[in-house]
Formats: sequence, C-alpha cells, structure tokens
Amino acid sequence: MSSSSPEVILLDFWPSAFGMRLRIALSEKGVDYEYREEDLMNKKSQLLLESNPVHKKIPVLIHNGKPICESLVALQYIDEVWPGECPLLPSDPFARAQARFWADYVDKKIYELGRKIWATTKGEEQEAAKKGLIECFKLLEAELGEGPYFGGSSLGFVDVTLVPFYSWFYAYETAGNFSIEAECPKLVSWAKRCLERESVSKSLQDQEKIHGFVQEVKKRFGIE
Repeated sequence: MSSSSPEVILLDFWPSAFGMRLRIALSEKGVDYEYREEDLMNKKSQLLLESNPVHKKIPVLIHNGKPICESLVALQYIDEVWPGECPLLPSDPFARAQARFWADYVDKKIYELGRKIWATTKGEEQEAAKKGLIECFKLLEAELGEGPYFGGSSLGFVDVTLVPFYSWFYAYETAGNFSIEAECPKLVSWAKRCLERESVSKSLQDQEKIHGFVQEVKKRFGIE
C-alpha cells in the first residue's frame, strides 16, 4: 500500500460482473488495494460473513476496516472518497440522478435476464429471457445515443456499471444461440471502446474463460 492510499481491501469473486465494477473504479482512481478472492463455490470466508452479514455476498469494499456492501453503493463511495481527476458521477444534480437511474436499471435487469438464458433449460422461458435482454440492450443503446460513453465524453457511472457484463456476452450467446452484436451493434462498439481504457481491459475477464466457468456451474448443478 502506498502512503497516499488508506488501507483498501476488495473481497471479490473473479467472474462477478459486480466485482469487476469496483475493480474498474479503483483502477480509474489510481487506488492501491488488496484483492482477496472468495471461494463462493465452496466456503465463504469469515471476513466476508462478518463484513456483509445481511446478504453474505461479494463484492465488499473494506476501507480502513469499514465494509461497504452492494456494488452501486460502493461505486458511489469510491467516487466520493477519491474524486480525483475522473469523477464517475456528474456534478449536476439532475445528471447525477439520471446516471443513478440507469445504473439501477442495469442492476435490476441484466444479471437476472442473462442468468435465465444460460441457466434455463426450458425453451419458452429462455426465449423470453433472450427477448427481454435484447429489449434492455436496445433501450440502453437509445440512451447512449451518439456519444462515446453513457457519461458523455468520458467514462462514467453507467459505463462502469454496465461494461462488466460484456465479459458474459459469449456465455449468453452460446447458451441462447443468438448474437448480441447482430441485434445491438452500437452497444458492442461501445463496450469495445471502453476496453481501450486500461482500467477496463485489465478488470474484465476473458469471455471464453467466463463461458468455461458457466459450463462448470451447469455441470455441477445438473443444468443441460
């Protein structure tokens, strides 16, 4: 740890899109931190259970011994504690509210729909999830507009919230037999633009590695 950075620990699990958000944000801010991998498939650490006794989930950001749970809450905390030269949330109150709205939308929609695609064996249910995911992505494309990022000219709160799911695209596409790029080319172009930033490229996981993880989970739980 550098003397300029108070003690920061991130309890995380490598395939987690929610954890990737915090990795990107901490990297953007230049914050040194200790990464601690949780073995969620077997036994959660005592530190995780003590740090997040309500949900017992990752990611948990621990700053000077104090835990901050839930990725969007932790993202805002990082932005407030380390404003730096690249704020994630805009200074204008309305723009901030809009960013929080869309981040909340991503939080409530994308993970569950994606999970239904790869973890569902029923045709109709999977088709409904695929349709729902594409509709969400098209809505997000419309919100992105012609700008390079959701945050305008620079990477912002919504970008950091959404882009980790790009790591899961191949897993969704393979399980659901469809192409996200064919349906939402603008969104995929945006994701690739985000990946040009070192903070994003080093924080996101390889799509095929995520796909391999999904295959392991399906095998473990008997999902064909």
